[in-house]
Amino acid sequence: MSRPYPSRSPSSSASFVRVNGKIRAREVRVVGTDHKQLGVLSLSEALTLARTSGVDLVEIAPNATPPVCRLVDFGKFRYEQSKKDKETRKNQHANKVKEIQLSPKIDPHDLGVKLSHGIDFLCEDMKVKVVLKFRGREMAHTDIGFKLIEKFLTDIAPYGHQDFAAKLVGRSITMMISPLPRNKRAKNPNEKAGKVAPREEDSHPHPEGNSHRPVRPPQDEASAQAAA
Repeated sequence: MSRPYPSRSPSSSASFVRVNGKIRAREVRVVGTDHKQLGVLSLSEALTLARTSGVDLVEIAPNATPPVCRLVDFGKFRYEQSKKDKETRKNQHANKVKEIQLSPKIDPHDLGVKLSHGIDFLCEDMKVKVVLKFRGREMAHTDIGFKLIEKFLTDIAPYGHQDFAAKLVGRSITMMISPLPRNKRAKNPNEKAGKVAPREEDSHPHPEGNSHRPVRPPQDEASAQAAA
């Protein structure tokens, strides 16, 4: 048997990597520094090969039979893994979708706030779903809604691109916007101003846990003299 101990669970193998003398298997399949297969060697032979090559023996597939080990500098290996993990988290982040709701009669200021939220989401590598809802007789003027969607898309174009043409589904116009690549995306104007605009979910304070003390109203000059 190549492994005298029971296999570890996938969760534990993801958080811990055995190196050199901490490897438990009697035989390992070795991958060289040039990523070429060196075959199955005894653990002692693999450790000797690692020492003579001036690198570490790192277990990269503990659940294989026999386990797969790589000849690599452990510091370099951890750096490569951190880059892969970061890229994975980035891709997971890009799969998040934030929804922004509009109306045909939206106030210009409110439209600007919605646009600012959309820019923030795109600059954080999130997709933005824009939904414009019609109510009552507004359905008779869907052209107004499409014009508003086109304006929104034009203003947000430096930060994201349209996945598909806006379409009317039921009583709503929907459109999906994906972030542009970082090297082609404009800088977030809210960050340039020194702070990011508050999002819709953050715009209302929580009823509990507000540690800010109430601000006393300013006194006029006559009241201040009287109090003195």
